[in-house]
Amino acid sequence: MLSKNRIKLIKSLSQKKYRQQHGLFTVEGIKGIQEFLNSEFELESIYTTADQFNAPQALTFEISSNDLKKISSLKTPNTALAVFKTSKPKTIHTDGLVVALDDIRDPGNLGTIIRLCDWYGIKDLVCSENTVDCYNSKVVQATMGSLSRVNISYLNLNLFLEETSAEIFGTFMDGQNIYRTSLPTSGIIVMGNEANGISKAITRKINTKLTIPQFGDQRDTESLNVANATAIVLSEFMRRTIEM
Repeated sequence: MLSKNRIKLIKSLSQKKYRQQHGLFTVEGIKGIQEFLNSEFELESIYTTADQFNAPQALTFEISSNDLKKISSLKTPNTALAVFKTSKPKTIHTDGLVVALDDIRDPGNLGTIIRLCDWYGIKDLVCSENTVDCYNSKVVQATMGSLSRVNISYLNLNLFLEETSAEIFGTFMDGQNIYRTSLPTSGIIVMGNEANGISKAITRKINTKLTIPQFGDQRDTESLNVANATAIVLSEFMRRTIEM
């Protein structure tokens, strides 16, 4: 049986202020938990309906399906939930490609972008302070374990871009055609807010404005989803790297 205090603590981690206060976050599902167990993240505890992990016994607790429902954030809980300690800030390396997010609010979009960074070998993802928390349970689920392999930093994005010597790219409706633009193997790629795009303050820091051209005849679609746009942009940057 889980104690009421333990249930209260785990449930509180659904809120950003308590994740920051305790330095903890939750991961649900066997595959996701295994990914984090194989990473540098430190395990705090595992709650499972059947012991199926190679983890310290002192941190593993076998519980009932009913207790799992009490602590799960999912409508249909998986067979396990783990609590991990959040990671400490690491050095950001700008000698390769870096993705920067300006006020991304949707957890699904952030989770997908983290997976894309992992897929394309982007080591560093920098986020504005208003971007959704990467330890949000919906973000964690959407990353499918990729959160354990990408260095994510939250910072004053305007100041970060002001102080960097790296070339800064941004996506706009009126930018240069990305398929006809010379792209380097390093630099910072800024992706903007779902509704408003890149803010005016950040736009002033952009060296090269890029656009993904629209090919449809009707031209009724106003813009691409930011995660879809990130996939296209990263694919094009990496394709040029392979060709060099």
